[in-house]
Amino acid sequence: MENVLYISLIIISIALIASVILQSKGAGLGGLTGADMGGIFTARRGIEKTLFFVTIGLSVLFFILAIATVLVSS
Repeated sequence: MENVLYISLIIISIALIASVILQSKGAGLGGLTGADMGGIFTARRGIEKTLFFVTIGLSVLFFILAIATVLVSS
């Protein structure tokens, strides 16, 4: 059971990293390092909105799996 949780935690963490990186579209490398692009806030539409909710879902799932891994391993 622990191995399944560890493997799923790794897969979710990789997917979470990918979704966060994909959200910085058009920002270039400066956006990945935290540089200010000087842009204004725009509303999320279409794929950006979907990717935003997928990132939230992955982060909640990551948190639940992390807690489950701690509970099972102890």
